[in-house]
Amino acid sequence: MSLETPPLPPSPPPSRRRFGAAALAVTALGSAVLGGGAVHLLAHRDAAHEAHAPATTTATSEPAATKYQCPMHPSIVQDHPGKCPICGMDLVPMTPASASAGDPGAPAVEGLAPVTIDPSRQQLIGLRTAPVTEGKVGGTWRTNGRVAMDETRVRRVTLKVPAFVERVYADFTGKPVRRGEPLFSVYSPELLAAQEEYLLALRTRQALGQSGGMSADGDALVAAARRKLQLWDVPQATLERLAETGEATRSLTLVSPISGVITKKDVVEGARLEVGATPYEIVDLSRVWVLADVYENELRHVKVGMPATLQLKAFPNRIFAGKVAFLDPVLDPATRTVKVRLEFPNPEGDLRPEMFGEVVLRGTTREGLRIPADAVVPTGTTQVVFVALGGGRFQPREVRLGESDGKSVEVTSGLKAGDEVVTGANFLVDSESRLRASLAALAASSSGGATAPPPASPPAATPPTPSGHGGH
Repeated sequence: MSLETPPLPPSPPPSRRRFGAAALAVTALGSAVLGGGAVHLLAHRDAAHEAHAPATTTATSEPAATKYQCPMHPSIVQDHPGKCPICGMDLVPMTPASASAGDPGAPAVEGLAPVTIDPSRQQLIGLRTAPVTEGKVGGTWRTNGRVAMDETRVRRVTLKVPAFVERVYADFTGKPVRRGEPLFSVYSPELLAAQEEYLLALRTRQALGQSGGMSADGDALVAAARRKLQLWDVPQATLERLAETGEATRSLTLVSPISGVITKKDVVEGARLEVGATPYEIVDLSRVWVLADVYENELRHVKVGMPATLQLKAFPNRIFAGKVAFLDPVLDPATRTVKVRLEFPNPEGDLRPEMFGEVVLRGTTREGLRIPADAVVPTGTTQVVFVALGGGRFQPREVRLGESDGKSVEVTSGLKAGDEVVTGANFLVDSESRLRASLAALAASSSGGATAPPPASPPAATPPTPSGHGGH
């Protein structure tokens, strides 16, 4: 006779697996970001009931179970009606649009998912949209600028002979002066002796002319004495008065060499000034510099002579016009910028040194698509915007950008004219989109594990036939 192999017990049906601890952790994190409060984990159905449920499939597909979601906190989702544990609102059934909110024809963005936000919540978070428009792009670059003195219009009054100050006319810093206006009067023995030499030369030339002598020698003496006084900054009017009166004056008045503003005063009445002293510094502010920084990637657009405008907070309704005068040949390694010097006319003196303002460099523009700069959400390696599809649906879209003027930015690909992009609360939309993408990835991973076939059972081994027994 033959031995029969006892049948092995049937293997238990595979149990469905639920989201693990990782899924609950992501859900809790998303609820904290979007809700701003403590996170309550939702209760699930009895896991034991699902574990013992038969794993049978039917030939016909059953409709998907309705899910319920909080309209204010989309991360709160459960499979039965109830209230949101965060805000207490009634959970509402999720519509098919909630599960698939995007445009199926648009390319997906890695790590982001389409979202649906009802109008009441849009108003609560301050969500705004703006259209993609066609217009002038490029040719305009914005930066900050600081008003500075034109270094070519700074003059210092330097004393060339020792003197004693007898009277000060320009008596405070900041006082405007005109060219030829008196600054201060001094007494100097050297200046008095030089005046006497000039008067002696004049009398000598007159005597030579009357005697029929060499008048050329007299002219040379007068020119030498006059030149000496001129080199000591004696005004021309003083020299003419000396020639007319024939009398030297005890004190001489020195005048301003240029029209401008006194930026330094280091003189008082009665002071003794040595040779080389600089009692005054005067700056002509009828033209000023504006110093600005241009980033390395924008440097190719900036040229000497390019027109520019300046707008200050002190004069919000005025625009000052100037031009680029100089580009620093050395790049700042810390800021990766180049110093640009611009020149602005300042006939009324409204541009004061150390003022700050916005500088706009104006080049050649072209036609293109543009969106507000605050619609772009940088992800580190790409640029993303959220496109409004209508019905509260928003889809992430990767875009390529061109030139920007600080307020608007050119779009070279990813959008078309007439599209609506999110400009307000787009970072909140981005957070919700990332959360939905993470939950969808975890759900797909869990679903794939539940439907995987169980490992095959090893074939039943046939015990060996005992020796000494046949098969008959």
